[in-house]
Amino acid sequence: MNRLRVSMFAGVWSVLTVTSVTAQPITPAGRQPGDDAIEAYLRTETEQIQTRFLEGVKTAVDWQTRRPKYQRQLLYMLGLWPVPEKTPLQATVVRTLEGDGFAVDMLHYQSVPGLYVTANLYRPVTESQKRLPAILYVCGHSSEGRNGNKTAYQDHGIWFARHGYICLILDTLQRGEIKGTHWGTYVKQRWDWHSRGYTPAGVECWNGVRGIDYLIGRDDVDPERIAVTGISGGGMTTFWIAGVDERVRVAVPVSGFADVEAYVNGRILDRHCDCMSFHNALRWPFQRIAALVAPRPLLFVNSDNDAIFPMDSNQRTSNSLERLYSLFGAGDQVETVVSIGGHAYRKDIRQAVYRFLNIHLQNDPRPVTDSEVDLVVRVGRKSTHPISPEQLRVFPTDSDIPRDERNTTIDEHFVPRGHAKRPNAVSFASWKRSLVAELGRVSFNGYEERLGRRAQQLGPRAPVEIQALNSASNAQRVILLVANDGDEDTEMRVTLQRFQQPRDSVHAFYPSGTGPKRWTQRNPANYVERSLALLGHTADTVRVEDVITVARRLQQEADVPVWLAGVGNAGILAVYATLLDEEHIAGAIVLNPPDSHVDSHAPQFLNALRVCDIPEVIGMIAPRPLHLIGATPKLRSHVQSSYGAAGALENLQAHDS
Repeated sequence: MNRLRVSMFAGVWSVLTVTSVTAQPITPAGRQPGDDAIEAYLRTETEQIQTRFLEGVKTAVDWQTRRPKYQRQLLYMLGLWPVPEKTPLQATVVRTLEGDGFAVDMLHYQSVPGLYVTANLYRPVTESQKRLPAILYVCGHSSEGRNGNKTAYQDHGIWFARHGYICLILDTLQRGEIKGTHWGTYVKQRWDWHSRGYTPAGVECWNGVRGIDYLIGRDDVDPERIAVTGISGGGMTTFWIAGVDERVRVAVPVSGFADVEAYVNGRILDRHCDCMSFHNALRWPFQRIAALVAPRPLLFVNSDNDAIFPMDSNQRTSNSLERLYSLFGAGDQVETVVSIGGHAYRKDIRQAVYRFLNIHLQNDPRPVTDSEVDLVVRVGRKSTHPISPEQLRVFPTDSDIPRDERNTTIDEHFVPRGHAKRPNAVSFASWKRSLVAELGRVSFNGYEERLGRRAQQLGPRAPVEIQALNSASNAQRVILLVANDGDEDTEMRVTLQRFQQPRDSVHAFYPSGTGPKRWTQRNPANYVERSLALLGHTADTVRVEDVITVARRLQQEADVPVWLAGVGNAGILAVYATLLDEEHIAGAIVLNPPDSHVDSHAPQFLNALRVCDIPEVIGMIAPRPLHLIGATPKLRSHVQSSYGAAGALENLQAHDS
């Protein structure tokens, strides 16, 4: 079979080049033929997002008016909207250790039933009738094994307790005593996280919100004086928590934030796990996350030689924050500290952080002179701790870990799935309209704008690379096969012969990242696929948009109906393209489709499972004609139900194989 590069205009197919299908473009060593195109696409999308920080905001009132909507949007993109029920924390202190001027409680609570948060709470030992300010300390990526990463930051808890604070230090999901994972898309190829709308950033945020619930429920904590701080992953989590929970009165993120420009164009994403980012379905500039703290006191701390949070990003973020705070006349409430050195906590950072918190929570502006007392000291891989980390365990032995824990499988339960009821004849039109609108909002946000840019860049006479499988003179229908990389395509081409009509032209098209358009994939860090999620897409979103672009071009130039066809995962790409473009795509032929986006090998679209699943999407093609071949009985039943509700059963041809 030859691959044809064709120009489509005036209803005529003009062959420009013919090459063997086995020939591949010549690319530099270590590069794949699709790298240039996808990297250009990522740069363009980054530019589109980066400039939207204060879009429509000219006054403090403008921002305050938008803030509730922005908070809901951030909660949604973290997998936290609707907000989870605040179930009983079941907080339990398992034992207490007393030190010099402080006591530390080993405790756990459940942020949702079965999701155990292990923590150490540091408090003064002197009795006081006054309620004290409280620090929620969220940890970075220190690896302390079975002891939990909270133990690596014990010196901070000790300092705070000795200076009149209650300090709650939380383990993270992946580095805590009960091992969950942050690495679903970074390492484990759990692309269903995209469709589930799940990110461990949401878990860390919610664990922190419930930590604040625990703190303000104590009779020794002043609920009006709550701060959150942490370094690295804890710095980013500081922003998540402070952004969505206004009970946080002061925020001090340390070396934990970068903008989309740094993540994508600067490729620092390669160095970061999934807890550092959300699924940016609503296409936010990242500065908007930080801006949700305004106008509350914020100390933005960074280092000048930090390879994973570079200074150019820090400067862009600082400038953005200063612009916003100035609208409130609160420029003195946001401060920036830059330390000399790499990604680490040093003396000047400690002094600045402690003093800022003293100023805003204790009205004490004096310089801090004892920030280096009782430090955890690291030499190479060996650390010396004031308190043996084993003593700070909440669950001393593995047998103490609760049997009902859901930490290890929380990704499967944390974000509720959508349940689209089967429609009837009365409800079908509104059922379909609402589901398509929601998919357009949270799974394909901005796709029409992107399609318009592609059409403009492509131009009316620019060549499009396809494969001609069967050409018919004076064709009355065009079938566009969405090609796969595997052997399934052969099966699909044979199957198509059963459904071809004498005057069909059949062509095949490889969407981005497949076949001759494949891009580099390295696991970790799956740079392209994870970058796309930060830009509001997935790799499969891009592929669907590719298919729509080519189908529109075919229909407009050939002026005949265009059908889409595909096998397996490619069939689902064809289904989504058909659903999203009723004007240009007349019908679909789908062979052996997967049942659900829960299968991480199925096509994945941000938040799709929060709206509906593959059976509903296929059914929404109705009333347009559909050949459904080799579907499971359950899937077939769902689709038949939808076509029946649409009064279009005669347009559904279901075949066993």
